[in-house]
Amino acid sequence: MLTLLLCWNFTSAAPAVAANLSNNLLKQPATKITVSLGTSANELKFEPNHLELVAGKRYQLRLTNPSQQKHYFTAKDFADGIWTQKVEAGKVEIKGAIHELELKPGAEAEWVFVPLKPGKYGLRCPIAGHTEAGMTGEIAISN
Repeated sequence: MLTLLLCWNFTSAAPAVAANLSNNLLKQPATKITVSLGTSANELKFEPNHLELVAGKRYQLRLTNPSQQKHYFTAKDFADGIWTQKVEAGKVEIKGAIHELELKPGAEAEWVFVPLKPGKYGLRCPIAGHTEAGMTGEIAISN
């Protein structure tokens, strides 16, 4: 089962951004990317651990956890610089601002979003010992 930790961020600009995005970007196919949180051998790493994205393009990020322990996909600053269309896990679809996803062993989730703010953003699993063991990464958004 996937536990989603949601941080709702309501601003007056959000509806205008969503309306503009829905008119254009949601009609184009999303670029698909898969990231594994850990490995089947229980290695503490993201595969891949570096993502190159382009602002204004739509992405479908598929997260998987093939390991025997839970992991987090935590990238708050990145999440603050994107527009999330949806997160889907099992038969549940969640909309709104997402800052962190927890994937239990064997879990999968899909995150559809559009990067808005160029920059380099840290990615990590904040479970005790995981970041220190190398479960980190970077998400770069260019213009």
